[in-house]
Amino acid sequence: MLRIHFTGEDLGRIRIATGPDPMWEMLMSLYRLRRRDSGVLLGPWLRESLPRVPATTRLLTALAPPVGYSVDFLTPAVGGGLGDRLEALRSTPLRQVTKDLREFDIQNPKRRLPVICRRELLAGESGAVGRLADAAHAYVDTVLGPFWERIWAQVSRDTARRSAVLVEGGWDALLSTLHPSARWEYPVLRLAFPVDQDLYLGGRGLLLQPSFFCRHAPTTFADPTLPPVLVHPIEHEPHWATPEVGPADGRPLAALIGPTRAVLLAALADGAATTGQLARRAGTTAPNASRHVASLREAALVSSHRHRNTTLHTVTKLGRALLEGRNVRLSA
Repeated sequence: MLRIHFTGEDLGRIRIATGPDPMWEMLMSLYRLRRRDSGVLLGPWLRESLPRVPATTRLLTALAPPVGYSVDFLTPAVGGGLGDRLEALRSTPLRQVTKDLREFDIQNPKRRLPVICRRELLAGESGAVGRLADAAHAYVDTVLGPFWERIWAQVSRDTARRSAVLVEGGWDALLSTLHPSARWEYPVLRLAFPVDQDLYLGGRGLLLQPSFFCRHAPTTFADPTLPPVLVHPIEHEPHWATPEVGPADGRPLAALIGPTRAVLLAALADGAATTGQLARRAGTTAPNASRHVASLREAALVSSHRHRNTTLHTVTKLGRALLEGRNVRLSA
């Protein structure tokens, strides 16, 4: 569990990022590439991107394993565009590189960096970090570049929605709805996290960074001295990859299970969601969404489970197969 400790001053210094951070999207998408857990939602990106992954990406994946700790310095905490972030990466102080590599060894005891990579980084060779920055640049341009406008549009949509929540309900409402696992009781925000970690803001505030490729639990830096940031998943539009395609594309599925249920099922391709979140995505009321979800659950297309005081819904293998249009065999 991640516990973020606020002061009154921190609440006044919370910021919502206005767009995606290319370095965080790079890191999160590297996880998606290797875990192959993109499913229906990110399938179009994965299929198109795999053949284009540059060979130099192996320099990045060595420092960012699919499971476990990834070095903090790959995602510099600076503003500006991609160029500013790449320059910050090139200028990473040797003390931070050394600190992050030490943490890498502690948290990933069964994983070893290539000897040459480790030796060059620890020696402070400017060319070593420079090659990482070049690899990051090539990856962002080649793998994320063709989708960047759509990534930006999805993140901006999520930012606008959360800003509206802030205006209507204040910080309490925003922090409580950041993620299905979010539990906000001043002064602590608790979130699902792969390890047990405490982050004390101490008046520094917090940057809320929505991420297109972040799929499950939110994430943050392991180093508590770095500028505080919380990278969290967004709510994608189900057909984000083909925005030019109109609603008529959903008609076959809608004709089979009904338009509202089709929208709800497609929304769950993004991952677990609460009844309230599904209702907002479908533009209906929570009670109506609950009734439709119950029907989908009876048809074995959706599964539901309790998480503390909330019910989380996920799409089943059968439901995912239906979304993908695959032939499925139903048992009597």
